[in-house]
Amino acid sequence: MTTEYIADREHYEKVIERIRGTKSILWIGTADIKDLHIAKGKESEPFLGLLSRLLKAGVEIRLIHAKEPGPAFREDFDRYKNLSTSLERMLCPRVHFKIIIIDGQWTYIGSANLTGAGMGMKSANHRNFETGILTNDPHLVESAMEQFDSVWRGEHCKKCGRRQYCTDPIK
Repeated sequence: MTTEYIADREHYEKVIERIRGTKSILWIGTADIKDLHIAKGKESEPFLGLLSRLLKAGVEIRLIHAKEPGPAFREDFDRYKNLSTSLERMLCPRVHFKIIIIDGQWTYIGSANLTGAGMGMKSANHRNFETGILTNDPHLVESAMEQFDSVWRGEHCKKCGRRQYCTDPIK
């Protein structure tokens, strides 16, 4: 069992690298998602390119985020046609957690959003000060999965209090 405290640039180096190796499921919960770029060899690519490849490899991907991302994200999203048909996505204006679950075996729980300053290739002078843990501790993975899935199932929708801001209420 491994639980590792990670900070700042390590989010990019460790969490993104762990995501690259996903085999079956990838659940991502984030308050904010932007036009995040990651390394692809000596070049860079939108994070959405990696998600597209994982979907093609048969990975089930669920994404929960709090608000619609900007036009740069939308432009990249439209470049990868399988995202609109295969990526399971929902908006929940109450989501503020940052949880990534990889194959039901690993979880990231921390402060970094899916943005360049949070998890992307930004330089040290343009990064946020982030913190979190990356773990395969079964209790923490199970707890993170349950929290994510309770939102995904709409368990909180009826008592949410922000239904007027929800673009696609589950219940």
